[in-house]
Amino acid sequence: MKNCRVIMTDPGGLQEEATHPRIRKTVLVLRNSTERPEAVIHGFARVVGTNPVVVLAELEKILNEGVRLPDHSPFGDGRASARIVDITMSRLES
Repeated sequence: MKNCRVIMTDPGGLQEEATHPRIRKTVLVLRNSTERPEAVIHGFARVVGTNPVVVLAELEKILNEGVRLPDHSPFGDGRASARIVDITMSRLES
């Protein structure tokens, strides 16, 4: 994901992962809806459906024109696991 220009997917998890600060990629959602509206609202994802003509048109637009993505993920900063470990360790040491 880190080395691609665009992510095309139907599962929701990748829509979140694409917004991670070290990845930051545009996602074409190959479905008619998404459970991750935050990704769409913030400009990381586009719901394009499954019509090949529409999908290819959006892909070409992104590849030719580029996309300016937000600096911050709507899903956090990617440090949740480190925070969980810190909290767990501090409670175990108490």
